[in-house]
Amino acid sequence: MKELELKYGCNPNQKPSKIYMKNGKDLPIQVLNGRPGYINFLDAFNGWQLVSELKKATGLPAATSFKHVSPAGAAVGLPLDETLAKIYWVDDLGELSPLASAYARARGADRMSSFGDFISLSDVCDVDTAKLIKREVSDGVIAPGYEPEALEILKEKKKGNYNVIQIDPDYVPDPIEHKEVFGITFEQGRNELKIDNDFFSNIVTENKELTDQAKIDLAISMITLKYTQSNSVCFVKDGQAIGIGAGQQSRIHCTRLAGQKADNWWLRQSPQVMSLPFVDHIRRADRDNAIDLYIGEDYMDVLSDDAWPNIFKEKPEVFTREAKREWLDKLTGVALGSDAFFPFGDNIERAHKSGVTYIAQPGGSVRDDNVIDTCNKYNMVMSFTGIRLFHH
Repeated sequence: MKELELKYGCNPNQKPSKIYMKNGKDLPIQVLNGRPGYINFLDAFNGWQLVSELKKATGLPAATSFKHVSPAGAAVGLPLDETLAKIYWVDDLGELSPLASAYARARGADRMSSFGDFISLSDVCDVDTAKLIKREVSDGVIAPGYEPEALEILKEKKKGNYNVIQIDPDYVPDPIEHKEVFGITFEQGRNELKIDNDFFSNIVTENKELTDQAKIDLAISMITLKYTQSNSVCFVKDGQAIGIGAGQQSRIHCTRLAGQKADNWWLRQSPQVMSLPFVDHIRRADRDNAIDLYIGEDYMDVLSDDAWPNIFKEKPEVFTREAKREWLDKLTGVALGSDAFFPFGDNIERAHKSGVTYIAQPGGSVRDDNVIDTCNKYNMVMSFTGIRLFHH
């Protein structure tokens, strides 16, 4: 197949729309089910690159959950403990395959943002992963292959219209890429930067103890940032992104956004949230929204007298700011990556509030000394990579 006609472009008024290979070769994909659209393919191709690189960097199956051409979550296939299985709503599925665990982590870290996602999988989609995908609200999936039973499960989703794409894992794009804006063609070399353990060797802080797990987490953060709309910052803990701040004009707003998402991920694991007495048969989306409101500043939206009986069996206590701060102070060992340098120490101050211990950023700011001093104040480990990772 040399080209594929699409229903429309980014918006319904943008017609005609299609994908094709400029060199006249066949497309490296097959649509096995559904009719993916323009944005679906943007998510799919960016997500596929991300999970492919995560797999190469870690040797583990990887998954990502994309929305609007940025990842809402990304993770590798490490086992889930009891707490994570519960907050990701997969505790009823038993032990998951590594690939299914990767998607549970990628989807579960920021369930509000992942709602209606496009999924990318590094490995052949197995039955465990297909069963997990089937129960979530999602637009489609791309993978290098599908087990026969897994494909049949996915084909049943969305009344038979779920988008299932198979990509050739051996496909290698041309080293020069092109993009048209306003009728003008841009040309650049592809970002083929390889991120490995040596990427973080230039440690500029007094504390230089970068653990093996921290190196993995920093690699996950930087690979995730390669395919996140800039400016962007990514918080990672134990093999999964827990907070991604994408597309912000200010670096501090990236850090605040990513930090708030990381905080929410941790607050969801607190005993006060884990024990919330939800009414029976509440929908997943309603439960996710209720938790998001409960742990935020708008908690009265779910605790008011006319709201809580529709959500909870009994009215929960307010999760006070002091109680939240006490729980958040228990979060440590978080890794943070930034796609460009931190211009001020305020980014480090904000990162510290979300348990960040390890940082990787390009360096090169005129205020690098201030940023390093702020890291030293909190005994953080910071690596200067010397490499910017803007993605637009």
